[in-house]
Amino acid sequence: MTYPNFSQSSKVLLAAAMVSTVLGSIHAFSILLVPLETLFVATRSAVSLTYSFALVSLSIAVLLGHLFYGRGSPATFLMATCSLAAVGAVVAGMASSLWVVWFGYGVLFGVANGLGYGFGLQLAAQTYPGREGFSMGIVTAAYALGAVISPTLFNFILESLDFSAVMIALAVALLVVGLLSRVILTQVGATFRTDQQGDVSTSASHRSQLLLWVGYFGGVLAGLMVIGHSAGVAAWLQPGTSPWIAPMVIAFFNLLGSLVGGRLVDKIRPGGLLAVLAVITTGALISLVMFGKEGGLFISLSVIGFAYGGTIAAYPAAIAKLFHVKDIAKIYGRVFTAWGCAGLLGPWLAGFLFDLSTDYQLALLAAACFGLVSILAMILLSESHRHNFDA
Repeated sequence: MTYPNFSQSSKVLLAAAMVSTVLGSIHAFSILLVPLETLFVATRSAVSLTYSFALVSLSIAVLLGHLFYGRGSPATFLMATCSLAAVGAVVAGMASSLWVVWFGYGVLFGVANGLGYGFGLQLAAQTYPGREGFSMGIVTAAYALGAVISPTLFNFILESLDFSAVMIALAVALLVVGLLSRVILTQVGATFRTDQQGDVSTSASHRSQLLLWVGYFGGVLAGLMVIGHSAGVAAWLQPGTSPWIAPMVIAFFNLLGSLVGGRLVDKIRPGGLLAVLAVITTGALISLVMFGKEGGLFISLSVIGFAYGGTIAAYPAAIAKLFHVKDIAKIYGRVFTAWGCAGLLGPWLAGFLFDLSTDYQLALLAAACFGLVSILAMILLSESHRHNFDA
């Protein structure tokens, strides 16, 4: 929907960004690894599955989200997703076993997270037609902002109380933000257009979608293997590091990358941008292995966070510019399943390799290999669709 003035458009974008900020706390999960290990006497790989399940649930929700986005007003939809996420957090917080945490946080919170985030992206794109990269970048950056803020807050609560208190606090924040977004969107009279939904363009060939899927999978898996274990990676490379510092650093630069990545898609050819982001990720992972113990830890984490933020902001806008179709939500949902697969494999694989070797070197090298896969996929896509990638 195009709004008659800038103030109304800004309010819609603000509401979507507010919800996205709280949902972005999912990427601060690494600070909960040790508390959950202690609480349930579980292995690192078993606890990591909580994050993996949440990311898979999130991905499935984004894939199928277009079936629900037009049902009810945006105000009602965002309030409902925040409420479901709050229920999931409470279930996880009250859990007496790790299985219940998997259900509450991994399934309920994960599904609500995907519905809220995916809807926020599409609502933002409709609010600023022609500037999709900018508006989607704002929502993605807000998601990253949540990951910047939450490690410090989670750590403060953990020092005073426990994991259950963290989940209750998260539930309260979700309900408050959901209510505020409902008030704002109702005041503006926000609507979501579904009349533009249609068939996939013929330009969206199976090969193109496959290459995008592979590129997205490799790029985000490389990032998530570090993001999901950033506190552990920091403790391995520089013992004594406070557990909240690494997640906050990587999330802060994730935020910056989201802002820059979304903006650049509106300015330059997306194909080259996506390939460059994968190169940056791969290089930073190798640097982390080589120089992390010699002072390069936070520089490498910053670069990884920046490249990851740029990647997740650039892909949806790049898809819009590549295919030029009406049903962008549907195509993005398909490609976004790569993020879910990476979410399932990445954190678990990093945890498994840590359990196997008692350090993160193998995990970081494996992540770098997936980064190389992303580079190759984007090179192939750019060569075969060079004319589609003109900004």
